[in-house]
Amino acid sequence: MATLWYKFSMGRRSDHSRPEIAQMLILEGHKHMAEVGFARFSAREVAKRIGYSIGTLYNVFGTYDHFVAAVNTQTFELWADELRDALSACKGDRIQCLVENYFSFARDNRNLWRAIYEHHVPDDFVMPEHQDMKRGKLTEVVVQEVANALPPARTDMAPRLARSLVATVHGHCTFDLSGSFSLMGMDGAVEMALERVRESLMVVDRDVEADPS
Repeated sequence: MATLWYKFSMGRRSDHSRPEIAQMLILEGHKHMAEVGFARFSAREVAKRIGYSIGTLYNVFGTYDHFVAAVNTQTFELWADELRDALSACKGDRIQCLVENYFSFARDNRNLWRAIYEHHVPDDFVMPEHQDMKRGKLTEVVVQEVANALPPARTDMAPRLARSLVATVHGHCTFDLSGSFSLMGMDGAVEMALERVRESLMVVDRDVEADPS
């Protein structure tokens, strides 16, 4: 797992505004999540580490779920930055680079990656708008790359298709990290995921050739 370091000035409690406390909690929470994973994550421990009480944490975020969501949003931002860097350095097939980055990020940041999917929010949970926008940056990158890989006449399919392809890659990645593929005597999870993605894109290409209108 990649090592993540954060620095901030502790100062005195009275030195910190509410937004500053929120940011301190998110950064320390992200570090703690990377260290122990979702199952052992402790909001109380995070608050303790920065010198505040658990009551302060709940006063800032309202609920445990909103705090964990904020921590996971930090992971989305990190992931989006890494994906953009990977695509900037990509010299070949950008779809391949996209798939490979999904696996590399998950493998290098297992606890953070898993926490995104292990955190099940209540039915009435409402994601804060600013967090929803931050999370959407990652999806925007993927949608744009899928749109670029589609025929011009089918770029309107990109948002829906991108989400379907992410689900496909996610499934392969989950099986890979859980060891399920190894138990089945299989390897090459990245290659298999890439094959499924390419097959889906080829279906769209064939549909365009069959019906150029």
